Amino acid sequence: MTENALNDWGLNADLVPEAEQSAKGLLEEWPEYDEVLDPINRVFLPRADIATETLTAGLQELGWEVDDVTAYRTVRASPPPAPIREAIKAGDFDAVCFTSSSTVRNLVGIAGKPHNTTVVACIGPATAKTAEEHGLRVDVIAPEPSSASLVNALANYGLELAAAASATGERPLRPSQRRTTRGRKASQERA
Repeated sequence: MTENALNDWGLNADLVPEAEQSAKGLLEEWPEYDEVLDPINRVFLPRADIATETLTAGLQELGWEVDDVTAYRTVRASPPPAPIREAIKAGDFDAVCFTSSSTVRNLVGIAGKPHNTTVVACIGPATAKTAEEHGLRVDVIAPEPSSASLVNALANYGLELAAAASATGERPLRPSQRRTTRGRKASQERA
């Protein structure tokens, strides 16, 4: 994603992690500073105010001088209207897609946790870890850190759920329907 944004501005990325697309992945491929090969040892690192120190510390350990600059600030959005907050908590949404750790923190902070029947899909392992730290069960982790990969992984998970229901003779239901059906069954059994 970042490489594509650079290309849009006519810039080419010299180093793109092959495996994990994160600070950790970038550090795994970043070379140690070599004063013979590298006449300049400074790295300009523009980043978000909430970014971890992983990349800065790792570059410094590799011998680079890092100019760490806050390029933008992440701020919490206003809470959604009350009916949307209630729908999130009640399980009226079938899935929630988290594209970063800050989206997890912010949604939980402004709207509460999604219902336990809601499918939780995360763009990568770091986002999934944050979701779990906030008490969410993660159902889907995209194999590649992109929106398309996240959507495809979520669609495949839905197909797997439908196939599993069909295999047991059940009618495939969306998560929001399962929640409603369970509640109705329970109330019918009590009556």
